[in-house]
Amino acid sequence: MTSRNALAALMVLFVAIAGGLLLNARPAAEERFTQFALLDRASGPTFIVAGPDGALWFTEQFANRIGRITLDGRVSEYAVPTPASGPYSIAAGADGDLWFVEAAANRIGRISPSGAIREFAVPTPDSRLIGITSGADGAVWFTENGANKIGRIDRDGRITEFAIPTPDARPRMMALGRDGNVWFTEEAPAVNRVARITPAGQVTEFDMPTPNASFGCIVAARDGALWFAEELGNKVGRITTDGRVSEVAVPTPHSLPRCVTQGQDGTIYMIEGYGRKLATIDARGQIAEIPLPADFGQPYGITTAADGTIWFTGQRNGKIGRFRPEPQRTRRVFRRFSA
Repeated sequence: MTSRNALAALMVLFVAIAGGLLLNARPAAEERFTQFALLDRASGPTFIVAGPDGALWFTEQFANRIGRITLDGRVSEYAVPTPASGPYSIAAGADGDLWFVEAAANRIGRISPSGAIREFAVPTPDSRLIGITSGADGAVWFTENGANKIGRIDRDGRITEFAIPTPDARPRMMALGRDGNVWFTEEAPAVNRVARITPAGQVTEFDMPTPNASFGCIVAARDGALWFAEELGNKVGRITTDGRVSEVAVPTPHSLPRCVTQGQDGTIYMIEGYGRKLATIDARGQIAEIPLPADFGQPYGITTAADGTIWFTGQRNGKIGRFRPEPQRTRRVFRRFSA
């Protein structure tokens, strides 16, 4: 065999091996996804959170229910007493219950692990409730998008409201920071800020670099910073507790980065609504995108379960998805961004 023929044979062998590896890699990624279909496929599962009981709890916006799914996929559902209340975002409270906003009823709901629900009316009418989170003070905090306020509710249902200094800021999603403050996004195009509020109600706002970013969810990472989705900016942002901002562009154009969570290994996971992908951001700030199963539909909320699996909702087709990260993945927490 001539050297030229030998080289050609080696190249053919290399291509065959590489092709085999690629073909084997794709099913491996797909096999890490599991889908659980709800009985009511039009129920609109929206936001999802890990509960204190080890299960995942989610809102069913169109069916007026709160859902619960165990790690092995068993589903329970609980009707919200107020009809057509529009349950939207949901958070685990320090009291062991789950708290949620009723966007269409202007109420805050609380559900116990056994399914008992209480509701509390918000003082400001038509406040357009959107985001909710547990605070360091043991209370639950929420955004009033239409009233330009941040609300606080204690376990007994007493509500305090704090006005945002910037008019018409349109506060949206929120998360408890590791600094003990509650952080929230301000989605009005003319404002375009991320802000924090102390337990005493003092608000500080930070301008974002990308104009008209239209922020989605925000989550606190273990390195102390907070990560947030920029739906129209098509980026993922990171802000330190002293206000320093960095951004990472999403490779898929117009992907609608919607919600973020942090895995147990430090990786940031993000849902792309229009892109229909699960994206990961590693310690170097590099994004990798994993297509969701073709029949899953458009994803919405995302969270991390106690066992390290990543769970997300399919609002338009009544499904809950689960993704198992690679067991060998180990990430250090964002050394590139830490300063």
